[in-house]
Amino acid sequence: MTTYDLTTPEDLSFAYWVPNVSGGLVVSTIEQRTNHTPDYNREVAQTAERVGFDYALTQVRYLASYGADAQHESVSFSLGLLAATERLKVIAAVHPGQWPPTILAKLAATAQDLHNNRLALNVVSGWFKREYTDLGLPWLDHEERYRRAEEFIEVLRGLWTEDDFTYRGDFYRTRDVTFRPQPKLQPEVFQGGNSTSARAMAGRLSDWYFMNGNTLDGAAEQIQDVGAQAAANGRRVRFGLNGFAVVRDTEAEAREVVEEIIAKADVDKVNDFGNAVKQAGAATADKKGMWADSEFKDLVQYNDGFRTGLIGTPDQVAERIVEFKKVGVDLLLLGFLHVREDVERFGTEVIPRVRELERRAGLLAS
Repeated sequence: MTTYDLTTPEDLSFAYWVPNVSGGLVVSTIEQRTNHTPDYNREVAQTAERVGFDYALTQVRYLASYGADAQHESVSFSLGLLAATERLKVIAAVHPGQWPPTILAKLAATAQDLHNNRLALNVVSGWFKREYTDLGLPWLDHEERYRRAEEFIEVLRGLWTEDDFTYRGDFYRTRDVTFRPQPKLQPEVFQGGNSTSARAMAGRLSDWYFMNGNTLDGAAEQIQDVGAQAAANGRRVRFGLNGFAVVRDTEAEAREVVEEIIAKADVDKVNDFGNAVKQAGAATADKKGMWADSEFKDLVQYNDGFRTGLIGTPDQVAERIVEFKKVGVDLLLLGFLHVREDVERFGTEVIPRVRELERRAGLLAS
């Protein structure tokens, strides 16, 4: 397998999961001091920006899932967070098939003008069938969803960069469209997925490839594979890795928190989620969809965040993070139990340690 080589050092970026849905980021009855209200989220975003986070990712949900019985729409919520901050980039998750790419392209161009080019998009091909069928939208099989997502991104980029843009795809069509203003800086495009189709799409199109939580070896394999496919297309893709961070004064304290989260898991909701995502993974041509090998304890944090192993003291977590950077991770997408206070602690105690370790290892851009 071809090794994906980072040709120039860059500072590792940090993002956090925006709690724009109720229920927190673990499917557990453990106390989670978090809130999905706009006021709380504005406070979190301002805190994150102040302590060194670079991005925030809003979740896309239209129906109750993972135990979240209330959801704020991701794009409008992202615009609210952009208005409340000055530097933070906000990644709005969107589903092809629920947004027309033409309308989203226009919205995004306006948002870039309004908010100093800080909007990004996470194009989610979709795995939750009911979020389409219950809304009266057609449900496509796995391979078709990824073909549609590719066309979706192609239309976005065409409208952001070309005059008289004409597109004739299987899912989307335009004729001689010119949008003004076009964004001075295109929104970064993120995508996830573990299947062969998802990896190939990232190699061809996306700016960023999101990975579910994983081990060092697991993340390295994905980075090498997708990076090689991008290189074969004459381009580079950057890599984001999900992780659930539990930072405490001692490793024992941190591990006790994770054990309590799992011990208090809402078993029925975790199993329901597990059944749904296993079916989604089995629908891929090669049975390599996301969550294909996730166990019950992994699914309690629904993006396999525990598997990344960001559990321990500030020094231990910082050292673990730098090991991920060495295998090619460019961004850590972090979930937290008590979101605002844990974001602040991570920013003040872990990020400076990461920067010092990057400096010592010659991994900083500046």
